[in-house]
Amino acid sequence: MLADKPRTNEPEIRRFVQAKVAIALQDTRVVLIVGPRQAGKTTLARRYANPARPFISLDDPATLSAARADPTGFVRGLSQAVIDEVQRAPDLLLAIKESVDKDTRPGRFLLTGSTNLMAMPLVADSLAGRLEVVTLLPFAQAELADTPGDLLDRLFDGQGLPDLGMPVVSHELMDLVLKGGYPEALRRATVGRRQVWLQDYVALILDRDVRDIAHIDQLDRMPRLLNMLAAHAGQLVNHSTYGAALGLTSPTAQKYVGILERLFLLRQIPPWSNQAINRLTKTPKLHFLDTGLLAALRGHTADQLQKDTSPERVHWGPVLENFVVSEVLKLVTWSDRRLRVSHFRSKNLDEVDLVIEDQQGRVVGIEVKASATVRSADLRGLRQLQAAVGDKFVHGLVLHDHDRITPFDAQLHAGPVSLLWQ
Repeated sequence: MLADKPRTNEPEIRRFVQAKVAIALQDTRVVLIVGPRQAGKTTLARRYANPARPFISLDDPATLSAARADPTGFVRGLSQAVIDEVQRAPDLLLAIKESVDKDTRPGRFLLTGSTNLMAMPLVADSLAGRLEVVTLLPFAQAELADTPGDLLDRLFDGQGLPDLGMPVVSHELMDLVLKGGYPEALRRATVGRRQVWLQDYVALILDRDVRDIAHIDQLDRMPRLLNMLAAHAGQLVNHSTYGAALGLTSPTAQKYVGILERLFLLRQIPPWSNQAINRLTKTPKLHFLDTGLLAALRGHTADQLQKDTSPERVHWGPVLENFVVSEVLKLVTWSDRRLRVSHFRSKNLDEVDLVIEDQQGRVVGIEVKASATVRSADLRGLRQLQAAVGDKFVHGLVLHDHDRITPFDAQLHAGPVSLLWQ
């Protein structure tokens, strides 16, 4: 059951949520790192493994068989442990609950899971008050560049926008977006090699991990559904459309989309609501959590996207929006603030792609444009948001493919996408 730490000559990239894991282990009995497979959870968890806290992987067939056959016996006698991919033996969680109720020392179990275990009533009910969850997504650009990654905290603290530095624009920006953040994919030198890895990755997730967390009758529909969702990335969720195209009922399509969300392949961003703005859309928007994966599913390459010179940038625009959404969600994972992320769209199609709200109801709005030029009309949604929340409006940003910051008023600016990590 023990595993040695991997040997590598590659420079170590600091994961910004590591501080949260370290603090949680000091005062919480069970700490759970969740996120997609191959995002770096195992590498992070191994940093806390030692002779007193052995590393146990449930990807090992013999270990998994033992854990499933006798979960109570498996946990008995473990003073501390790191247990990797715990979703593969969910009955272990009840055994862990019994163990930490008898021995309440903090930091007893560090778990990792490649599914959102908090969606399981077993976890939410049995480990309430005993568990802290830390989300680890694929590499953020701030982690890769070793920059602070504190844009949201700066804005909520009233510090304003950071120094611009060297903005990332045009082909360089497109290259970053299409690479995504999965560590293994980033090790591949060419687009073709990355896309082969990503396609194999999806096949593994859909074949094995879906079976681990759900019993579904039509598993063969999942790859087609995922491809359809990729084509609709950045759009409002429409389960009826997905179901009709695949011969599924709307409730079945909704269930299957929920499974893909639990596996951290995508995220449904909920709608924002406020009584000051009438006739807001009440439908979530669909986004993928990694744009390298999204590009592989859509078959996009930089050469293809660079030929899209239409003003709407109909192919590049949704991918860039997904990139910004995923980067913002990563900033949220390591912020000390509890931030809620949503979107709004009015019936007149005025919208703000991201509404980030803190516990005091203060709001930062972010709109994404694929073009290099931002006009005053592009801020219409942000101005509506600003008017609706009044003095709780902190800042509004239009992030686009440009190398300068353009002020529209004291609280509204347009600027490069790379402000997210510079």
